[in-house]
Amino acid sequence: PLPTQGSLLYLDTLHAAFPQALAPRGTALLSWAPGRPRAPVGWPLPTLYCTPAEAGTLPSRAAALRVQLLFALRARALRVLEAGLAAELHDVLAALRTGWPELAQDLALGRLSPQPGLPEDVRGRLQALLTPDAARAAELQTECSRGFEGIVQRLWPQLEVVVVGTAHGAEQLYCNALRQADCKGLPFYCPFYQVAGALLGVNLWPEEPVPRFLLCPDWAFCEFLPCPAEEEPRTVLLGELWEGREYGLVLTAWPGEYRCRAREVLRVAGFHKQCPVVEPVRRESQALSVRGESIPEDRFCRSLCRAVGMWPGARLVDYICVESALLGASSGACAPHYEVFVELRGLRDLSEGQRYKLDQCLQEDFPIYKSFRFKGSIGPLRLHLVGAGAFARLREALGSPLPMPRVLREERLLQLIQSTVIS
Repeated sequence: PLPTQGSLLYLDTLHAAFPQALAPRGTALLSWAPGRPRAPVGWPLPTLYCTPAEAGTLPSRAAALRVQLLFALRARALRVLEAGLAAELHDVLAALRTGWPELAQDLALGRLSPQPGLPEDVRGRLQALLTPDAARAAELQTECSRGFEGIVQRLWPQLEVVVVGTAHGAEQLYCNALRQADCKGLPFYCPFYQVAGALLGVNLWPEEPVPRFLLCPDWAFCEFLPCPAEEEPRTVLLGELWEGREYGLVLTAWPGEYRCRAREVLRVAGFHKQCPVVEPVRRESQALSVRGESIPEDRFCRSLCRAVGMWPGARLVDYICVESALLGASSGACAPHYEVFVELRGLRDLSEGQRYKLDQCLQEDFPIYKSFRFKGSIGPLRLHLVGAGAFARLREALGSPLPMPRVLREERLLQLIQSTVIS
């Protein structure tokens, strides 16, 4: 649970930057929290939300997000869209793209259509909260018929801000994609920095594009290991941090309870009233290494985005990468290598030359990878395109409200993503 101080800081910061953001029933919640209702950020004040709490606790992620979307569409005067993950907001808007005729019909009739993962008793209780709204249904049809560029602000013209529970690491890819298309023109605000269930800091600068977090000394006990690692590592405390340096986080969530390396790397961006302000950089546990080369996820993602920029018309939706050993015999008889699965928008297929661009970018960005490729101890990277919506289905199968890892190590999930390969 969030400390009361954190919730109050969030609400005060949100109100100062966006004066109408705390309007009653002016926030739509798009977040899947199976088994228990929760707001991913802020104080869970029922009067803020137009979304029934029960809608987010359904056993099916897809059903929960669709129901929440329907209740959000009813409220034309929304001020805030709040999502636990940027990926959840992306999946909601993807459901809008494919299912807006049915959603418009549900709005017009004031009903909630049966769907997998929506128990009948829950459907009955939620449907009792709906009333027919033919005018709003007609507006939805008109706007969706015009296309989906900037659709969020067209559907909710009074919207001020999109609030997401996580906007760094793997989720940054979705934030960037949403800013460029569906949510064009809207600021994204990530209020809190949480690690391993512990709240560490708050973002006091909601209108800045890159989230920065003020570390609050009394929320959790934090120690820091300077990066790169020293021969005899020694942790330092808040008062010993240097601006511009990177540190690995060592966390004690509650004094005396447990102490562990959180596998998070932070950069000190500055200080606010003597307290450090940090930017999350990467997760140490997310790295590719078939020969000990250790390519971090964040740097792999930058190389991938650079390669995608060389594919005319392509927009990266999502990706995962695995080490070939996880695939067993299906990876072929060549040397250990990377297998990369990508979902693209705007491009249906890639030539062999285009696919090689990613391997080429990795060689340019990582000399150790280039050396292993030259020696033949690492084989050529293999790139696979997956069908539209593949990663949304993967998140559904993962069954977790946490961000999905981009370096995949679970065989059951790998089999699922392999089944969606189109080329």
